[in-house]
Amino acid sequence: MVFCLQGVLFNMKDTIIYIRTSTDEQEPENQIKSCEVLCNGEYWILQDKQSAFTDKKDRAEFEQAKKLIRGGKINHFVVWDLDRIYRNRIKLKEFFQFCKLYKCSIHSVNQGWLEELNQIPEPFNEIMHDLMLNLMGWLAEDESKRKSERVKLAVRKKEGSATKSYKGNKWGRKPVSKKTIQEVLDLKDKFSVRDIAKQVFIWDKNNNKKLIGKSTVHKIIAENMGKKDSF
Repeated sequence: MVFCLQGVLFNMKDTIIYIRTSTDEQEPENQIKSCEVLCNGEYWILQDKQSAFTDKKDRAEFEQAKKLIRGGKINHFVVWDLDRIYRNRIKLKEFFQFCKLYKCSIHSVNQGWLEELNQIPEPFNEIMHDLMLNLMGWLAEDESKRKSERVKLAVRKKEGSATKSYKGNKWGRKPVSKKTIQEVLDLKDKFSVRDIAKQVFIWDKNNNKKLIGKSTVHKIIAENMGKKDSF
């Protein structure tokens, strides 16, 4: 007999089927039927509906599952795919560590190798479980490093222009125009840096007019020392 958990506990079972569907997935029955194959006896069904790419909010049923696991009432946590738990590898690793602490096994329809891992006898199961967690951590670190490298490669510089992404979007501050540089240089022998900053205007990347900063004035003067004050 199958019970659905909706905030009230009717009977105690030691298995949870957790279903997460996105807003455009209206029918979770296929996931449930696939998960039922891994179950033996009665179980809870907990279902969250949210964006498939969001891990952070609107997961009341998932939090309820963690509460039951923490209370030692759940021994098996079943999902259709591990990305139903978390897409982020670091968070997924943390959930595996959490379940290990409270002696709850994780089962996944699409990751059948977990069943072989769960059936390894002691003490080798602990060794393999730790190896799997380390592997997940390495994969997460490698994924983060690759993402960082992709971002760096997507950036290019053009001489005389602001840093741009590979799509051509400008990053960082708008470069100071030659006209503004010349204006600062024309005033440098007559006024202090502070006074120049009170009378020279620039336009930011959103075309808002504002006074130039003292650090920018100082930088212009320093970079143009010894150069002709003309362009």
